[in-house]
Amino acid sequence: MYTTSSLFFHTLAQVGITHAFVNWGSDHPALLEDLERQRVDHGDTVVEIITCPNEMAALSAAQAFAQVTSRPAAVIVHVDVGTQALAGAVHNASRGKVPILVFAGASPSTVEGELKGSRNEWIHWMQDVPDQPAIVRQYMRFTAQINAPENVPSLVRRALQIATSEPKGPVYLWARREVLEKEIDESLFNTPASLYRWPSIEPSGLSPSAVDVIGDALAHANNPLIITSYIGRNPAAVAALEMLSRLMAIPIFVTCPSATNVSLSHPFFVGVSFLAPGTHTPLLSTADVILIIDAEVPWIPMNKDNQGNFERPSDNARIFVIDSGDPLKESIGMEHVAGVAELVCRASADVMLYQLLNSGRTGAATGFYTRSKSMQAMHDAFIADMRNAETLTSEPNVPYAPSRIFGALRTAVENKVPHPASTLYLNETISNYPLTWSHLHPDMPAGMLSSGGSSLGWALGAGIGAVLGGVTAGKGAGKAGYELVVSLVGDGTFLFGVPSSAFWMARRYETPFLTIVLNNGGWKSPKLSMMGVHPEGHGSKVTGNQLTVGFGPVMPDYVGIAVAATGGWAWGKRIAAGDPLEETMAEAVRIVVEERRCAIVECVLESI
Repeated sequence: MYTTSSLFFHTLAQVGITHAFVNWGSDHPALLEDLERQRVDHGDTVVEIITCPNEMAALSAAQAFAQVTSRPAAVIVHVDVGTQALAGAVHNASRGKVPILVFAGASPSTVEGELKGSRNEWIHWMQDVPDQPAIVRQYMRFTAQINAPENVPSLVRRALQIATSEPKGPVYLWARREVLEKEIDESLFNTPASLYRWPSIEPSGLSPSAVDVIGDALAHANNPLIITSYIGRNPAAVAALEMLSRLMAIPIFVTCPSATNVSLSHPFFVGVSFLAPGTHTPLLSTADVILIIDAEVPWIPMNKDNQGNFERPSDNARIFVIDSGDPLKESIGMEHVAGVAELVCRASADVMLYQLLNSGRTGAATGFYTRSKSMQAMHDAFIADMRNAETLTSEPNVPYAPSRIFGALRTAVENKVPHPASTLYLNETISNYPLTWSHLHPDMPAGMLSSGGSSLGWALGAGIGAVLGGVTAGKGAGKAGYELVVSLVGDGTFLFGVPSSAFWMARRYETPFLTIVLNNGGWKSPKLSMMGVHPEGHGSKVTGNQLTVGFGPVMPDYVGIAVAATGGWAWGKRIAAGDPLEETMAEAVRIVVEERRCAIVECVLESI
């Protein structure tokens, strides 16, 4: 016997979804029953089911799976409450432009047994809300209700067609319990439902006039500059970006990255900023042509450097904005960059970059030799400053600085996993974002990811999804998955990530990853935000605990939480001032790579 639920799972498999991250509830009897039917009939399920005790961990894992594989994953949650429990992971998937199919059941609409699946539990009244998809609609690219089994294949394919077209993002389908229970004819179940004739929108390029204008501007620029945030989500674009930069001696500066956008060794890569005042490149204010490609926030207009000068382009700069899906940032209430641009274009980064490379203008760059020497020197200074910071020793009884910790981690990783393609970093260090992106910046595309959003709690669930995705997509030098996945978090981010659920999942599905917890004693970012508005106010003079952003005086046992959640399977250690740093990092990496267990290293920083 087949039901709508049978058809739903069958359709997911036909369109290429291999993993569903699930949190079951009273709306899912038909789904659970059909999964067991699949096991009885075929020995396994058509989609791999990953049980997730928390919905945010589920969606975070699915997001990282999709980020690694470039394929959508599915998430199944429970009515309105499970939809709400997806929490900030919905924001991350939307802002990160990651295609994910979210499905939720809904309370039955019949109450007297008229249909199979009618209401028979008290919660069915509590969970019947007027507009369930409204909970997430503003974050979804598409929402729809499945009202009958006959339209399941079409709705799933339409949802994925939209999810995988720029601007990519999550989609939400839902169905009432009676619909999921409805029996269907075998002929409907056996109807093919591939994505053939349901294609994603083809990548587009620049208009010929835009190629001419931008190409001429770059060729005649004295001080050109490229700014990007997430061009690395399109791996084909990274090589083209580096080629254009080399051929025309254009420096590349990265703001608020969520992907690895340029190789660390690229001679004209000049730095990373998350736009704290005084951290933007000085090249911004002197640039006469600025090419912004796939960038979130290229600068903040009100920010000033340490000399009191605005960190923004000059009024005479020619600014060109190119984005693969949303150049006007239509989902953001107020946006400033498109209001000062000469051209705003929707174009795929790889297509438009190759258009510029093939335009015949790259060999005539004004000031090429002088600029190339200057940019190489700036790049070398950027690298030298980082490496020097990694070797600085702390005073006795003074905690290790983040730069020193990152240097020890990078050395341990490179010694144990020499091929960079076999390591993936997941960065959610927040107040230490800039240092993490700089010191651990891979020398190849796709070596580091962030959520792409600002809701904390992604990295732990993402560790599970990244390991699964690495195996599915054949990542790593041996094409069998990553040897090492490293999740880097703050102590606040660790708690947001629901570690009891995330590490249980890691043990259940044998997805070992290394977690580095940077423990500064609380939430540093809210304190920094306060200091940015009230630099000399009352709050600037007190500790984090007094300010109520601290976790002291009695701190959580972060290592103990992870070890307990895995039933003792995970290994962990806490590093405070004077403890062996390099040796601990080396052992943690070894535990993950050789023993295939999770490892957690808590690094105590200077307290807020």
